[in-house]
Amino acid sequence: MPGISRPRGTDDLLPERLAAIEHAVTVGMALAAEYGYRRLETPIFESTDLFVRGVGDTTDVVNREMYTFADRGGRSLTLRPEGTASTVRAFWESELRQESLPVRLSYAGPMFRYDRPGRGRYRQFHQFGVEVLGEDEPELDAEVIAVAWRWLRQLGVRGTSLQLNSIGDAECRPRYRQALLDYFEPHLAQMDQLDQERLRRNPLRILDSKELDSASLLDAAPKTTDFLCDDCRSAFERVLTALEAYGIEYQLNPLLVRGLDYYARTTFEVWHEDLKGAQNSLFGGGRYDGLSQLLGYPACPGVGFAAGLERVVLLSPPLQAQPKPKVWVIAAQPMAAKVVIETAELLRRGGRRVVADPGRRSLKAKMRSAERAGADLVALVGEDELARGIVAVRRLCDGTQVESALDGIESTLASLLTVSQ
Repeated sequence: MPGISRPRGTDDLLPERLAAIEHAVTVGMALAAEYGYRRLETPIFESTDLFVRGVGDTTDVVNREMYTFADRGGRSLTLRPEGTASTVRAFWESELRQESLPVRLSYAGPMFRYDRPGRGRYRQFHQFGVEVLGEDEPELDAEVIAVAWRWLRQLGVRGTSLQLNSIGDAECRPRYRQALLDYFEPHLAQMDQLDQERLRRNPLRILDSKELDSASLLDAAPKTTDFLCDDCRSAFERVLTALEAYGIEYQLNPLLVRGLDYYARTTFEVWHEDLKGAQNSLFGGGRYDGLSQLLGYPACPGVGFAAGLERVVLLSPPLQAQPKPKVWVIAAQPMAAKVVIETAELLRRGGRRVVADPGRRSLKAKMRSAERAGADLVALVGEDELARGIVAVRRLCDGTQVESALDGIESTLASLLTVSQ
């Protein structure tokens, strides 16, 4: 078909799928509110430096996936690729920073990454997420996971597993980084150029690699949990204890580092059995105690998660069909258009779902449209009905038709609907 196609990696959210995404957001926001989270919205575009400094200039997101442009004032702006950095900025630039801590926030909206399109993966996508700012208690890590886990359960998503790890902090991570360098050094010749670059700039990124020719290299690599300092080890044990209190099972995954530089200590992902290979991660999150300082603000611990809604909806049971309009009000002749509109408005004020069809199409075409839409009743107004001040009301399931005065149409509809149901 000739015309302009939508850009690659984008999709049109048609009514049924949009309803499913909105349902997922509604369920998520209601659940988050039970835990004390409040919703905020941040701009769709931000200063590019916010993501370069926050997400990390060694990440694939910054190096290969951001949509960056200069505005008319010559400022470098970027369509937000994720929501955490924006949430932290909003916290510091508002009265939120003056509230009692921790501050619990939730958000939902479109994000943008120049990624390879795939199943449930788009270049414009939507996320739901929560963030807790201002406290470093490990039990908050478990609370964030509990919100994510309960959200999936309420949406009916099954077949998931919680992958959990601790990647340490500034105290113990340098020793682990050196251990990775020492381990991979003899294997550089067999590694992809991109992986060699990752190893040089940020060794932890190698654990997130999808390029390595031999998975055995990763399987035998040093484990993060073998290098944790006493504080990080104690914090991780408290996370595990809290998860047990929530009744959430988990799998320890020492190769899990996540794809963004701001994570420290707890990292987690939710995997789904129907997502195979490198794309089995449904969503994830973790602790980012150093992010505020990376952005130029005072130190402020934080933890959160974000989920791509397109993927979650893809794995959720389909929503029950939305209720269709029960009544169609149809003009049998164009002269009845005004009365049709007035009648439809009267019924809507009474709480009815109504579609008005006052146009010039044939009566046969209008009746066909009503039947295809699943209408229960059709209210017909033509030349004869106008002359007598009535409406002809037909029940489509059996063809029963009665006449009703305009001021009594509500009770007529009610009686016919009661019989049909």
